[in-house]
Amino acid sequence: MHRLIYLIFAAVLLSSCGGQMRSSADGGDTVRFRYAQLLSLVRYQGYTVATIQHPWRQNAVLHQYVLVPADSVVPEALPEGTLIRTPLRRSVVFTTVHCSLLSMLHREGSVAGVADLKYIKAPFVQAGVDSGRIMDCGDGMSPVIEKIIDLHPDALLLSPFENSGGYGQLSEIDIPIVECAEYMEASPLGRAEWVRFYGMLYGCEHEADSLFALVDSSYNALKQLTANSQKPKANIDKVTGSVWYVPGGRSTIGRMLADAGADYPWASDEHSGSVALPFETVLERAGECDVWLLRYSGKVPLTRNQLLSEHRGYNQFRAFREGRVYGCNVELSMFYEESPFRPDLLLSDFIRILYPDALPHHELRYYHEVK
Repeated sequence: MHRLIYLIFAAVLLSSCGGQMRSSADGGDTVRFRYAQLLSLVRYQGYTVATIQHPWRQNAVLHQYVLVPADSVVPEALPEGTLIRTPLRRSVVFTTVHCSLLSMLHREGSVAGVADLKYIKAPFVQAGVDSGRIMDCGDGMSPVIEKIIDLHPDALLLSPFENSGGYGQLSEIDIPIVECAEYMEASPLGRAEWVRFYGMLYGCEHEADSLFALVDSSYNALKQLTANSQKPKANIDKVTGSVWYVPGGRSTIGRMLADAGADYPWASDEHSGSVALPFETVLERAGECDVWLLRYSGKVPLTRNQLLSEHRGYNQFRAFREGRVYGCNVELSMFYEESPFRPDLLLSDFIRILYPDALPHHELRYYHEVK
């Protein structure tokens, strides 16, 4: 434990320069990012330009924003981009992860409306809708436009998808759309670093920078705990329908397993998303893994008997036979809400399971032994 504290302290010193800026060729100051690859920020006198690179088209821009403080006059001759007056005081949020992020940043009061309420677990949202302070704007794919217009929001926060065809009527109501593309970043810390952009949007840069500095230092200190250890083999997830979706080696989960010191059978795979495989292929490559980590959704904890009822072939995995199966119930935990911007919390779980002696006092947060 003393070693972990020392490593975190050292990492904080190394990461303290993460928010430094450098002058750009056109007179602005470029905000330096350590990990994020899809986002760039340049500060100018009176405004900031935020550019999001297109995740699915090489050398293309997904969206460019011009952030201007709400208490100042809009400068003349602004560069091209969607104008957003900051800080955002009223926003409509379409995702549970960004509602949770705003809770981490203590900006719950800025959420005026949400879409897909049934998928949002943040307690402040559920309480806000019950009290009437937050508006339920309906289904995320077909929201009630009239409700959104009545809220007079400063912006809409939603996640872009490849080949989505645009945002329909939302694009026609003259309300800025913030495209939250951080989930397409290539690394856990790259995704988490977007919190600094959201801090600018919501007027809490200091809180956002401090949160990311904590995540950065904690994550890198945890990585060092297993850097020189013999790697246990880890399998992940389970059959869905007729296929087994395994995270690619360049996915966030794939990279996090590597950072946790796991020998992951698909570590060399080049996919940044999931790969659909037949059961037999997974059994062949991962059948002798030491640990099996899986995600599921249910009202009660999963059991090994239930696993076998889903697929009798699971008993051919060594990790199953030896009782080293750990499940994350995404319905009863805050896995999807917390881990994108607090990957250090998930990494702690992985390390505790893979190397019990490395974090002996860590209480598992998301994954628990399947009895």
